Amino acid sequence: MPKMSSESVAVVQRITLHGPTMGTRWSATLDADDSLDVKALQQDLVDVVDQVDQQMSPWKPDSDLMRVNRAPVDAWVEVPAELLEVLACALEVHQQSAGAFDPCVGELVNAWGFGAACDAPDALAIRIARQSEPPAALACMGLERAAGRVRKLAPLQLDLCGIAKGYAVDRMAHVLQKHGVRHALAVLDGELRAVGGQSGGLPWRVALESPELDRRAVRGVIELEDLAVATSGDYRRYLDVGGARLAHTMDPRRWAPVNNGVASVTVLAQTCMQADAWATALLVAGPGEGLAMAQRMGMDVLFLLRGGAGLTELGLGRFGQAASLKAQTCQSRG
Repeated sequence: MPKMSSESVAVVQRITLHGPTMGTRWSATLDADDSLDVKALQQDLVDVVDQVDQQMSPWKPDSDLMRVNRAPVDAWVEVPAELLEVLACALEVHQQSAGAFDPCVGELVNAWGFGAACDAPDALAIRIARQSEPPAALACMGLERAAGRVRKLAPLQLDLCGIAKGYAVDRMAHVLQKHGVRHALAVLDGELRAVGGQSGGLPWRVALESPELDRRAVRGVIELEDLAVATSGDYRRYLDVGGARLAHTMDPRRWAPVNNGVASVTVLAQTCMQADAWATALLVAGPGEGLAMAQRMGMDVLFLLRGGAGLTELGLGRFGQAASLKAQTCQSRG
């Protein structure tokens, strides 16, 4: 008669954790056995997203970002390493995108009514912002990462809303991995990162949202494994001014909200911080310049463009194989 093993077999279960942050919600869906300390993981996830918010929020007067914004020109300000990491990435994407991504648009964001200062466009503030247009972001900021400090080289207001949420998702992924989780999907608003695939061997299936103003609808499905995805668009946060719809993303070259016919841009990348920043940059750059930029850099990108006949898809890389996105499998190339 065969001997029975005294060892219990670990049972893998699907767990979903979530909570509020940055004016929206974060969530983590994971497959793990009962050896996982779920309470400790939940608290660590709360702590990490709250830390990013406390460091980089333009809505919190005491955030590290706002300390930099209040500092005089040429004054060094000590800031956390995490903020310096995001600023360094923001300046890199700014350079690579020929200024389409710009972390120095805080004054413009406030002037158009999308910041903490006011909730409607201020004509005088817009005029002043345009008159005081600063030089390129690379010429405006000085970073000393080893010393943990930053300084402004020109009067400016930083805004990291186009990159900070993606960074927060990366930090969530690192927390999950630190707790031994090998199968998870971290989500914050329109930014997602997969840690491995599902425990059963399948990739994580995530919805590509249709860029519709009055309802939430799924346009397609993306399958992720060890990869991040971010989407930027003109359809979730906007203002109606005199019958015109103003998207919240700023075009730093025009000193005005984006208005180029792009409904949304979805980007795949190894980190969610990169995906988030590039989705913003390509949305600003538009279908001509943005598509050429993404092609030159070998990126995986999907543009959805508005037109008289409805939405048109333009895809590159792993999105280029699907004229109509239904089940695009996206795995890490590394």
